[in-house]
Amino acid sequence: VQLVESGGGLVQAGGSLRLSCAASGGTFSNYAMGWFRQAPGKEREFVSFVRWSGGTYYADSVKGRFTIVRDAAKNTVYLQMNSLKPEDTAVYYCAADRNGWGSQNMPEYDYWGQGTQVTVSS
Repeated sequence: VQLVESGGGLVQAGGSLRLSCAASGGTFSNYAMGWFRQAPGKEREFVSFVRWSGGTYYADSVKGRFTIVRDAAKNTVYLQMNSLKPEDTAVYYCAADRNGWGSQNMPEYDYWGQGTQVTVSS
């Protein structure tokens, strides 16, 4: 399974970005898909996941601002990020969980993308 993220960039505080993660080589519809992020000098942290069934979960720090959506027809998961803050600056990683349930814990994920940089200026 290959995961390729895109959509990162530089945005001012209060702005929006939509990240995409395109999956290939696996049964996308069976997987849970997650987003994680890693800021400079910090550990990678959970952002959101969507289960195979469509159920979603968010970290408290992004709840109400970020929305995760999966498009089975395109084998793609999106992370819509609104009301961005400087503390959202990080490399954002997409991950796939074969068991379909998703998790806040990185070891539960089987496949990872290379990441896309998001920078929010104040």
